[in-house]
Amino acid sequence: MKEQRAIERISQMEEILDRASSVMAELEKNLSELESLQPDIQKLEAYYTGKDWKADFRLDGQGKLPKDLKRGVLSEDAVYDLLEKNKELLDLVKKDGEA
Repeated sequence: MKEQRAIERISQMEEILDRASSVMAELEKNLSELESLQPDIQKLEAYYTGKDWKADFRLDGQGKLPKDLKRGVLSEDAVYDLLEKNKELLDLVKKDGEA
């Protein structure tokens, strides 16, 4: 009986260990990818806050861009939200590194 409870307990803890290890490995990989994306994100921010974005936004509003052109980047909310989320994640990583 004691052995059976130990086996169940060990199996349950082993499952938690495996799941947590997998999630942490994936998170570490994703943090590395996020860090490597920073130059591109800075490029996106420069585009979004500069004259080119405004010009592209006007062209879209005038119907001068192809209908099938993917244009999520011209959505003010999508880019702004991504930049804010990027900042939050970098702050979180920075805080974690200080702890």
